Amino acid sequence: MMRVDSHHHFWNYSLEQYGWISEKMQVLRRDFAPKDLLAETQTTHIDYVVSVQARQEIQETRFLLDYAKNNSWIKGVVGWVPLAQNSIAKVLDSFQDQSLLKGVRHVVQDEPDEKFLDREDFNAGIKLLRSFKLVYDILIFGKQLPMAIRFVDRHPNQPFVLDHIAKPVIAASGIDRQWEKDFRELAKRSNVDCKFSALVTEVRDPTWTVELLRPYWDVALEAFGPDRLMFGSDWPVCLLRSSYADWVAAVSVLAKDLSPQQQANFWGGNANRAYNLGIK
Repeated sequence: MMRVDSHHHFWNYSLEQYGWISEKMQVLRRDFAPKDLLAETQTTHIDYVVSVQARQEIQETRFLLDYAKNNSWIKGVVGWVPLAQNSIAKVLDSFQDQSLLKGVRHVVQDEPDEKFLDREDFNAGIKLLRSFKLVYDILIFGKQLPMAIRFVDRHPNQPFVLDHIAKPVIAASGIDRQWEKDFRELAKRSNVDCKFSALVTEVRDPTWTVELLRPYWDVALEAFGPDRLMFGSDWPVCLLRSSYADWVAAVSVLAKDLSPQQQANFWGGNANRAYNLGIK
């Protein structure tokens, strides 16, 4: 069975470039390169990966594409482009020959504008993505799901991937029912796939367990089904709460009741399809 990590990051760390990495995140304040990830994927039987942007600069996209060109197991890049700027068509055109660029993403979760995804300039950029065969990754918090539903409904033919099951607040006190309601509503849109990733960093309790995460797995699986849900690690950010191997092991326990075909889809096939990775 082919296995794909649909969501991870690389960076050459500097305080200026990665201001979001706070002093509490010391484990992340260093470089993370392909050789570091390969050490993790080889021991957990992950065959291929998709690299996702962590800086909102065009140089980030080129940086990730360079890594992908030089490492055949990096099958795709989700980069950043200035979607809200007038130059966006020209920028997208400049990447036309970059077959490893599979999608783009903007860090909407940190936007102070509560209606950012309603902006006309941003949506004008989104409208161009389909003609360039690019997916758009939606990075939001659970409270932003209503805005994301409106956004997706404006682009019914654009492929989307929802990152990190929309980052619900996870705590032993119980599941966030508003997140669940809005998440299930978004999942009704067939042009949206979803990554089961980054859950450990949303846990508010001192420790996490597989059983704490199980209700979120159950909702995600039921809402999106085994044909639109995919595995992601969010490495190295996951290191704040979990090793790479422990996260893979936890998800393996959650997914163990899937049929062989459903397992194949969740662990690799869905990412291969959603991002057009071309893995045979």
